[in-house]
Amino acid sequence: MRDLHGNLPNVKSLTVEDIYDKDKFDLSTMDTGDVFTLLQSTTDGLTSEEAAARVEKFGHNKLEHKEVNPFLQFLGFMWNPLSWVMEAAAIVAIALSNGGGEPPDWPDFVGIILLLLANATIGFWEERNAGNAVKALMASLAPECKVKRDNAWKTMEASELVPGDVISIKLGDVIPADGRLVSAHGDVSIDQAALTGESLPVGKDAGDEIFSGSTVKQGEAEAIVIGTGSNTFFGRAAKLVGEAGDDVGHLQQILAKIGNFCLVSIGIFIVLEIVVMYPAFHYNYRRGINNILVLLIGGIPIAMPTVLSVTLAIGAKQLAEHKAIVTRITAIEEMAAVTILCSDKTGTLTLNKLIVDKPTIKTYSDLYTGDDVIQISAYASRIENQDAIDFCIVNSLPDPSLAREGIEELEFKPFNPVIKRTEITYRKDGKLYKATKGMSHFILDLCTYNKTEDTIKALNDDVDEFARRGLRSLAVAIDEIPSGNPDDEGKGFELIGLLPIYDPPRSDTKETIDRAIALGVQVKMITGDQLAIGKETGRRLGMGDNMFLSTTLKDGPPPGSGFSDVDDLVLGADGFAGVYPEHKYEIVERLQHMGHMVAMTGDGVNDAPALSKANVGVAVADATDAARAAADIVLTEPGLSVIIEALIHSRQIFQRMRNYSIYTCSVTIRVVVGFAIMVFAFQFDFPPFMVLILAILNDGTIMTISTDRVRPSPHPDKWNLYEIFISAIVYGLYLAASTIAFFAVAYKTTWFQRTFGVVQFHDPNDFPLHSVIYLQVSTISQALIFVTRSQGFFFMERPSVLLMCAFIVAQLVATFIAVYANWGFTQIEGCGWGWAGIAWIWNFVWFVPLDWIKFGLQWFFHPEDLEAVPVEGKPRSLRRRSSQLSGLSTPSTSARYYRNRTRSLHISEGPSTFRQRLFGGGRNVSMDPKEMRRLSVVQV
Repeated sequence: MRDLHGNLPNVKSLTVEDIYDKDKFDLSTMDTGDVFTLLQSTTDGLTSEEAAARVEKFGHNKLEHKEVNPFLQFLGFMWNPLSWVMEAAAIVAIALSNGGGEPPDWPDFVGIILLLLANATIGFWEERNAGNAVKALMASLAPECKVKRDNAWKTMEASELVPGDVISIKLGDVIPADGRLVSAHGDVSIDQAALTGESLPVGKDAGDEIFSGSTVKQGEAEAIVIGTGSNTFFGRAAKLVGEAGDDVGHLQQILAKIGNFCLVSIGIFIVLEIVVMYPAFHYNYRRGINNILVLLIGGIPIAMPTVLSVTLAIGAKQLAEHKAIVTRITAIEEMAAVTILCSDKTGTLTLNKLIVDKPTIKTYSDLYTGDDVIQISAYASRIENQDAIDFCIVNSLPDPSLAREGIEELEFKPFNPVIKRTEITYRKDGKLYKATKGMSHFILDLCTYNKTEDTIKALNDDVDEFARRGLRSLAVAIDEIPSGNPDDEGKGFELIGLLPIYDPPRSDTKETIDRAIALGVQVKMITGDQLAIGKETGRRLGMGDNMFLSTTLKDGPPPGSGFSDVDDLVLGADGFAGVYPEHKYEIVERLQHMGHMVAMTGDGVNDAPALSKANVGVAVADATDAARAAADIVLTEPGLSVIIEALIHSRQIFQRMRNYSIYTCSVTIRVVVGFAIMVFAFQFDFPPFMVLILAILNDGTIMTISTDRVRPSPHPDKWNLYEIFISAIVYGLYLAASTIAFFAVAYKTTWFQRTFGVVQFHDPNDFPLHSVIYLQVSTISQALIFVTRSQGFFFMERPSVLLMCAFIVAQLVATFIAVYANWGFTQIEGCGWGWAGIAWIWNFVWFVPLDWIKFGLQWFFHPEDLEAVPVEGKPRSLRRRSSQLSGLSTPSTSARYYRNRTRSLHISEGPSTFRQRLFGGGRNVSMDPKEMRRLSVVQV
């Protein structure tokens, strides 16, 4: 945008938004001289004063993030509907429980506050530890760079760069900011595999654009910086992953649904108690309040958010031990439900490193073997400052030093982009030779010696065959100079061989894919590379070659493919090739719309949108900063095998959460139903303080379930809240029945007195009877966890030592309280060992049928599992239907209040620091079409 005289405005008179408005100034394509004019810079660089002023205007060359206030984070653990009910109970205890001439209920008030603080402290401590365990996993993208300031070269932090700076880059440097090359010294090539998905570096000349995060593979150059921080290519990718200020995750919705179930159950029975106690029984005010407190304190699973978040936090630590860093903690739960794994090819399934496929080398002379062809091509390769091809060839030798052993190098001509080949003149065994390697047709045109029609046809056929298989072709030729004078003519170049070059799969990729399929997870290849290359990789990995070009996503399934529409194609295809960022995004989106939980692996900027859109984004080792920022899990070890470990561990963690959810909902039902009916039937008033003791001991014990030993599911998991709630109601009613029956026998009959010689109770609210009921409720309630945690008989699946020890300690404490405690303030007296033994025996008798109840529930909800006999060779159907049972079609309003239970984990960990710098804390994905097109243009 020039003025009337055709002059460009200067950087000082423009806003940052104007400078980076592509419709006004396209710094990536305008003439390099105009770039200097617009940015008011010269090849001598900026002055320190000007640079300081631009830092104020453009900001530092990094993407900022906000730290979470630890105090507010701690308070957040007490800000959710379940905590609100407990806080309301505390208010009732201190403000409303003061009738009948009695003082406020200080013991219950203090106990409730301590329970709230204990839960918040445990959750806060575990999450902070999990976050700090991997904080600062890596530093900034390019920590230091060489920049020209005050007409002198200086080494400084990359974060200090500003637009208009002149930087120097050389072999091995990570480019610190977006720029335009001003001058290139020698052949400059830059590895942009993260942008394009191609294995080979890209040649760059003066005037070309370079991107932050790319790596210099050859040559040296100087460039002017045109974009820093959020205005780099990486920074603009943030627009593809917009921050969502009101993000509600899947686990938060589950927490809300379970919490609402408990709240509704408690509310119903509180209303019933009020109706029965006051109008029917004419209870005094304080007596009725105490019974209401029993339901409030005992029915609320106050520890549920803490237990689940601690389970996830410990799971994150366990995954870190397996070289998988979790950047969004709730992704662990979602990983357990993954049904389809979409994987990028270059650098993920493959090594992103070229090798020669030795078994398929073609030779065209009887004098040379395949090993001879590799040796001669190694002669024609650089041994220092190598490009990707030279590195590949030289390292195909048994020892790279053989590339020059036994020869005298006279002259070497590096790769020339015009003639597409390299050449060496060397002396060996007293004879003079020239050897060359390069593109097949250029080499063929160069050859004159022993060149026949058969040779030409054979070469063309071999090149076509390699192309169909996705292999790159590199021809090799040799010329002998009989005179021994390098300036003389030789016999002429003779074509001796054709080398197939490809990017090989990682050594563990095939096994990883096989294990994923065995776990019920379908694997699809999504690559920006050519279709033939994708198919060849698929064949080598055993994942199939039923792959299609990305154009089919727009044009529909090709004739004869067997697919009826695009959705059917996306679900049934083994992969897609030639994809751009919007295609990867669309594939993930379509699979999600069909009810699948999708994991996406990748390593480059072009993977970032799909990584963020996927339910679980996985950045592989050596991934770019942008990919790490968009991912939920970052692998720190090469290959995909870590993903299988993450998958298995996530399913174990899911099982722990599910087991606990059934347990805690069951306890809610048993408390509210059991104690309410005992009020209705016997006018039994259980002391609220003892319910508080019950909650403290049970919650403290159940925390250990986060490390429990469980068997992972052999197929993808999913939350079935209908099953959880029905199971909880059945278990809860059964346990409530055990307590009601025990009370009726102890109070209404003399059977225990006649059989065991214990004292008889004559008042439903005798203090020793309170102790006995407390012990009976405590032991059988907590023992329920051993039933819910196992799939078979409870004694067939050994629990963790920690869980078992915690249970024993908690129940010993409960037993001693029941036997010896004489606490008048809470209306209990020691019941003696006789009644304690009766309570234990009663619970053993009632505990045994719980396994059979569990089997009945399993038969009701999963009849297919009882009939499921695996058929060898017949894979499990991977089509996942949308669950109507989870009740998650619309996010619950209360779900957002549970976000603080896991927020700290996924904003404080190392890789997530980059998520915050790059993408903010949200996970919702907003697609900016203009930015997506720009990303695709760069890939092209």
